[in-house]
Amino acid sequence: MQKIPNKFFFRIGEVSKLTSVEPHVLRYWETEFKSLRPKKNKAGQRVYKKKDVLLILSIKELLYKQKYTIAGAKKRIESEQDMSVLTVANPSFKDTLHEVKEELKEVLKVLS
Repeated sequence: MQKIPNKFFFRIGEVSKLTSVEPHVLRYWETEFKSLRPKKNKAGQRVYKKKDVLLILSIKELLYKQKYTIAGAKKRIESEQDMSVLTVANPSFKDTLHEVKEELKEVLKVLS
């Protein structure tokens, strides 16, 4: 994988080269993943932001390396985004979640 240049916007051809994902696949992913919605410039060309490129790399990892289905990758991406929103809004939420997880592990040990 190439290093992502420090630019504000990328065209679909640039994103395709950076991510090694064909443009037609990128356009298809836009229809499947609601968080992947690049804007269009005045000429109607898609313009991706760096966060879009990172999201594409995440989707590629889930689909091609971890062998998720489209539906599974969608759920995973949405749950990660929900979690990041919660932890940004309330940083202590992450600690609380960790504590609950540990308590559940203890309960499961007792029950088994």
